[in-house]
Amino acid sequence: MFKRIVEIKKIIQKNKVLIIYGPRQVGKTTLVMDYLSNYKGEYIYKTGDDIPFSNLISQCSLKILQDNIPEKILLVIDEAHKIENIGRALKLVVDNIKDVGVIVTGSSSFDLMNQTGESLTGRKMVETLYPISILESLQKYKRIDLSSKVKDYMIYGMYPSVLNANTNEERGEIVTEIASSYLLKDILEFDKIKSSKTILDLLKLIAFQIGRQVSTTELASTLGIDKNTVARYLDLLEKSFVIYSLRGFSRNLRKEINKMQKYYFYDLGIRNAIINNFNQFDSRNDIGELWENFLISERVKRNAYKKISVSYYFWRTYDQKEIDLIEEMNGELLAYEFKINSKQASAPKDFTDNYKNSKFKVVSTDNYFEFLT
Repeated sequence: MFKRIVEIKKIIQKNKVLIIYGPRQVGKTTLVMDYLSNYKGEYIYKTGDDIPFSNLISQCSLKILQDNIPEKILLVIDEAHKIENIGRALKLVVDNIKDVGVIVTGSSSFDLMNQTGESLTGRKMVETLYPISILESLQKYKRIDLSSKVKDYMIYGMYPSVLNANTNEERGEIVTEIASSYLLKDILEFDKIKSSKTILDLLKLIAFQIGRQVSTTELASTLGIDKNTVARYLDLLEKSFVIYSLRGFSRNLRKEINKMQKYYFYDLGIRNAIINNFNQFDSRNDIGELWENFLISERVKRNAYKKISVSYYFWRTYDQKEIDLIEEMNGELLAYEFKINSKQASAPKDFTDNYKNSKFKVVSTDNYFEFLT
């Protein structure tokens, strides 16, 4: 078992809704059940698949809610995004039932956020649970032991069930099942997409373009579908925690690229499952892409868990000068170049001349632990 950074007991409050987001299979239910196993008070545990309960709560009747949810109780709803009118119902609960506590989980951030957004303004706390992070791995392994596991993380990913598997063959089978049976399910259900083939074909194209600028026009042409459909699918894939995008950073130079995006996977095991490539690290031809994706996704987890508000970009000019990652925070620019072998690189002169308040650093195998922790 990995100790998660998100600790419910430290953040839950009376008469507020704690929303725990995250992709399927990252351990949201496990996290909640672990909390309940040590909870001293009374609680009600329900799921969005409980039809009678879903029908009851979706009526948004204050009397029905008060008759079924006692004061000072803890109400836990797993997969809450499946319940119609869940936001309005929870608003009635926390506004009218004394000292009630509420925890809800959801795999579909786009669906649950749409339902709870305005209704729970000022009444909710939001936590996103990702696949296991390096920060969490350091609570289980010593740093010297963890460094030998990083190559496997870049091949099989960091979903809890994958990390708990005993063999590489088992890890590959588990993450393939997660990719094919769980992760895309939210998208197919939410957007009523009849076939997953187009989504999978799109993901394959993205998987082979890690670290490169992506053109929705080119993707649409390759897939034989409308450009706007591609943009919509990419948005759904981001909101369901499959991929993450970086926009081009531009403030001063005309030759800076700012209209294209780069895409990375939240979990590299999912990426490798989609392209069916679990070849061992030293025999791969995409090591640079894996390294870049790994550092960016782990940095995103690290900043999210540390509550560091950051805007992420890449930087590139039309004459091919580039920087892998730009973080903008409190008016300061932090620029990072990722090198798995080479330890030396310098910031492009165009960048340093135009952004005097920036700092530049190379992240390599020698110093990545500091970058990620």
